[in-house]
Amino acid sequence: MYDVVISGGGPVGLGLAIELGQRGRKVAVIERNETPPKIPKGQNLTQRTMEHMAAWGVEDAIRDAKTIPKGVGLGGLTAYGSLTSGYHYDWYKRASVAPFYSAENERLPQYATEAVLRARLEELPGVDTFYGWKTESHAQDDAGVTLKMSRGAEMRDVRAAYAVGCEGSRSRLRDAAGITETRQDHDKLMVLVVFRSPAFFDLLQERFPDKQFYNVIHPDLDGYWQFFGMVDWGQTFFFHAPVPADTDRENFDFAGYIQSAIGEPLPLETEYVGFWDLRITLADQYRKGRVFIAGDAAHSHPPYGGYGINTGFEDARNLGWKLAAVLEGWGTEALLDSYEAERHPVFASTARDFIEKFIRDDRAFIEAHDLARDKADFEAAWQARATASADTGIGGFRPHYGDAPSAVGRHGMTAEAGQHLPPQVLPSGRRVPGDLSGAGFTWVSLDGSVPDLARVGVPVELVVEDAPEVAGTYGAAQILLRPDGFVAWVGSDSLSAQSVLAFATTR
Repeated sequence: MYDVVISGGGPVGLGLAIELGQRGRKVAVIERNETPPKIPKGQNLTQRTMEHMAAWGVEDAIRDAKTIPKGVGLGGLTAYGSLTSGYHYDWYKRASVAPFYSAENERLPQYATEAVLRARLEELPGVDTFYGWKTESHAQDDAGVTLKMSRGAEMRDVRAAYAVGCEGSRSRLRDAAGITETRQDHDKLMVLVVFRSPAFFDLLQERFPDKQFYNVIHPDLDGYWQFFGMVDWGQTFFFHAPVPADTDRENFDFAGYIQSAIGEPLPLETEYVGFWDLRITLADQYRKGRVFIAGDAAHSHPPYGGYGINTGFEDARNLGWKLAAVLEGWGTEALLDSYEAERHPVFASTARDFIEKFIRDDRAFIEAHDLARDKADFEAAWQARATASADTGIGGFRPHYGDAPSAVGRHGMTAEAGQHLPPQVLPSGRRVPGDLSGAGFTWVSLDGSVPDLARVGVPVELVVEDAPEVAGTYGAAQILLRPDGFVAWVGSDSLSAQSVLAFATTR
């Protein structure tokens, strides 16, 4: 019997399996694809996601697997009308929040990320992978969950204490467990085209050499984007855009549509065409008994801003240590319930306050400002947008937990309960949180005092240094850090260590 069976071995399922496997848990991963599908998606890996990769022991491997040369800028831009119209500004500047994380962001196709994560799983003796299998049904009781899986005509049962559905937006385990979804359907058919064009690469290197993804706001598209991204350096790109509802692979001029979005009739060769519906879905709950869901099985949305894969990895990191804590006997049912209590409202906020806000704001802009009708008004308004983008970057996106979990927040160096801990270097040269093990909680004492952690029954790493400058920056002398890098508690003394840890393991 396994501790956890994971249905779906895409990036989120693989990340969750690594999180659990590194903690010594026995895990089974069921994945229908023998090899990762070579469709470019999930490209932008944020600084926070790269912190996860470091914790999972694959940061260097991820950076080595990228399909873009090292040192090339990873920025993006937003353009109006077409990519080469002359109206554009920088967008999604991850570098603006780099000081608040202990790893740099990265960019590579999802299939390359999955290959690295699969290789890491092979190094963990407690993890079994079932590639080429798919989940058919489930049954749960007071002692565990049984998944029935199939490969062709072959059927097998897998038994575990808990099961997690990570199969994507069409999750069989989610549906079988009776977890419902709430959908916000935008009634838009979107196309994904992968195309090869060295000529387009040359144009981009000439005009936008430090950019890797490009959004186009077109006045005829009601605020929905056309957007490009680089896949293989020098030649291959992806293109997402709205298309008429009756579009299929035979009745539409995809090359012409791409050339129009570029603004020049560059030669290109189409390699792949696929379709998806633009909608936002959020599961009504993330847990049903011993069944949990994570990643796109719990929430899905259009690939606006790179929130999807990064949000899924945060799910995996949040849920993984909590499942391990319960399996090890020091976590509670309340701790498991906190997974949904924290992650559900964060995605609801991500969808409402960022993804849909992009669409609303762009729609309002094109309705209010028409380049053909009033060029001066348009240019003034466009410059105002460019200035606002330069001033704010993406600093407003800072998922956090606490009394009101949300994706909206401001980055800062202060240590606050429910917030991600920003990095600092201690007098010894040790980096917090980058050099911490993350195996359990970490008590960071910055005034040299030693808290009494005896008989707490919880794995705690103790870091004690006399570091008044760091304490001043953090605004606290005592910090209790969760295994996922979020702050559980801050204070001025360590006298309440026993009660603080008892509280922290329930939420």
